[in-house]
Amino acid sequence: MLRPFHLGWQSTSAPGGRALKLVEDVAAMPEDRVSQEYARVAHDFLERHWQTEQMFGRRYTEVEANLGLDGSRFSLTRKRLIGAYFCHEYTYAAAALMNPSIVPHPDQSGMIDGYIRFVMSLRAVGEGHISSIVFREGIAAPDGTFELWPQSAFATSVELEQESMNDADAGVTVLRHADSSLSNTVIFPITEQQRGGLEDLRMVKFDHDDGSSEWIGTYTAYSGSSIRSELLRTRDFREFDLEPIEGAAGRNKGMALFPRKIDGQYVMVGRQDGKNLFLLRSDRPNVWDDEGILLMEPKYPWEFIQIGNCGSPILTDAGWLMFTHGVGAMRKYALGCALLDRDDPSKVIARTSEPVLTAENADRSGYVPNVVYTCGALKVGEQLLIPYGISDSAVGFASVAVKDLIASME
Repeated sequence: MLRPFHLGWQSTSAPGGRALKLVEDVAAMPEDRVSQEYARVAHDFLERHWQTEQMFGRRYTEVEANLGLDGSRFSLTRKRLIGAYFCHEYTYAAAALMNPSIVPHPDQSGMIDGYIRFVMSLRAVGEGHISSIVFREGIAAPDGTFELWPQSAFATSVELEQESMNDADAGVTVLRHADSSLSNTVIFPITEQQRGGLEDLRMVKFDHDDGSSEWIGTYTAYSGSSIRSELLRTRDFREFDLEPIEGAAGRNKGMALFPRKIDGQYVMVGRQDGKNLFLLRSDRPNVWDDEGILLMEPKYPWEFIQIGNCGSPILTDAGWLMFTHGVGAMRKYALGCALLDRDDPSKVIARTSEPVLTAENADRSGYVPNVVYTCGALKVGEQLLIPYGISDSAVGFASVAVKDLIASME
């Protein structure tokens, strides 16, 4: 995809000297040389990207505003060439693709006979091991089958709502490109805390007490030296709020929100000590001072090193289904599942004594070997559709009947 050459969190604070020198070098070129150089750029890149010249124009406009340039002295071609110097190609999933989560799409028009339109998020890792959030849309059938919507060769980055940068540490708002589909949209790191990547989004369709719904995801913002849990919030997958989780619990990874309040409070599952699972409660979705109560400890050999949640719990007639991951010998990851009490999710009714999914044969090889991992599953009728990362190099799908999964627990 085509994106700005400098990183977003540097756009207002980086020194301008080098950028100004670059503009002056282009400004000093004769017009015929400008045309020649731009023709080379156009030949190499216009057909490789979507709305390429518009992007060059937008980048020039941003540079003009940041550096206080007099745009009246530049031709349109020279402006586009300057813009091209402040853009670059970026393959956002060149290194890895993993850790999907899946939720019902906000648009369910035309769905019949138990079919559900869905949104799947994934963690994509590109140059510099920078993680971003990408999406795929599709339709799931009640028999466990599914179809993914087509994805074009062009991807677009979300655009920062500039007003929200006044206090970026308190959160920012980003907007999907008006002409882009969700399946071709990428959310890159924006703030200083996020600069090392946005990792492992666990999305859930959250039903508020007033009957409205909001899609909320927890993810890890990695600065390159520290981590912090943050929230992604949206009601339409066109405008997204990215905000930090405040409180002591926000220092940890792997938090997952229940899809509704329980006893008047928001409820999360988290791994507060790096090894065990805890249940946390709060009166606000973005403030978690509660250290929680111990919910589950490693019990079986395939999870002796640590356990964690694999997305938001799913409500069934029997209780809350919560997928887990366990780490065993040779740091091999496997998926398990637990059943929590419907009214008091601090009570574990049953859990699987053996993995429900583990890496085997060719799935053991990849960017990070011996790993299967999911950040959320989707209940479609009485079936579960479970997308999962395969050794951080691909995504597979599994399906299982709810009753069969529960029957496998002890």
